[in-house]
Amino acid sequence: MKVLHVDINHPLIIEQFSELGFQNYEDYSSTKEQIEAKIEDYDGLIIRSRFTIDEHFLDKAKNLKFIGRLGAGLENIDTKYAKSLGIFLAAAPEGNRNAVGEHALGMLLSLFNKLNSADKEVRSGKWDREGNRGIELEGKVVGIIGYGNMGKAFAKKLKGFDVEEVICYDIKGGVEDENARQVGIMEFQNRADVISLHVPQTELTIGMVNTEFLEKFDNPIWIINTARGKCIVTSDLVDAIKSGKVLGAGLDVLEYEKASFEHMFTDDTLPEAFQYLINSDQVILSPHVAGWTVESKIKLAQTVVDKVKAKFLE
Repeated sequence: MKVLHVDINHPLIIEQFSELGFQNYEDYSSTKEQIEAKIEDYDGLIIRSRFTIDEHFLDKAKNLKFIGRLGAGLENIDTKYAKSLGIFLAAAPEGNRNAVGEHALGMLLSLFNKLNSADKEVRSGKWDREGNRGIELEGKVVGIIGYGNMGKAFAKKLKGFDVEEVICYDIKGGVEDENARQVGIMEFQNRADVISLHVPQTELTIGMVNTEFLEKFDNPIWIINTARGKCIVTSDLVDAIKSGKVLGAGLDVLEYEKASFEHMFTDDTLPEAFQYLINSDQVILSPHVAGWTVESKIKLAQTVVDKVKAKFLE
């Protein structure tokens, strides 16, 4: 099979495809339209997030047998139409779930122990022990929204922290395991002290964390989001931080990501809500790197290779 790679990934994916007898072609600079013009020549496509694979693109891909996406989800692919054409879709959530679980835990511990503000203060010559007194995970109820690969990895990381309980909420039933008990949304909102998002971006999850949602929690809560930025309405989150409903937030993803994020800092158009997040010691930010580790880059590539091999060669 002829495979087109349009994003740079770990070299093992090309090496192992070659060993399987595939012909690899690399094009990391052509536009989507230029790729569309030649995609009918290929049996496989390897992509991360460079562009959206929509119905028009798929109609051009007359010989495409599989799409491998080196990432957790398939939101940049029209999955329904691709499947109707018999195209095999291989995402790789197994490849970076451990990285995401560790990053989410790191953000939570940093918030609880005020590590971002304490670090800045010490560097500037301020030694405030009482002002940086932290809190402990022990005895807290941690709630996970979305209990798939990522949610399960995070729950596993919590095993040694003596939390009161880990609970999970998911639209699918029967997802609980030895690390988390599945509950309904009412119990989730009644008991959670911490919530961590691990959901894909869908019509149901876009804007799901808003004022109405947050006001239904009985306890003041901490929020971790390593999922998708558009799941949280940023302005509503800021209002909740100001009111004390949200005690702190660790955000690896932002709803502004696809809006030329870097350019927001050069044209004086920073959204007011984002300005608040930047200046708040109750918030920790990272640039969508929860799943990006040295190890996960290898695991993502290997996962896609294994899935394609199992589908077509075993």
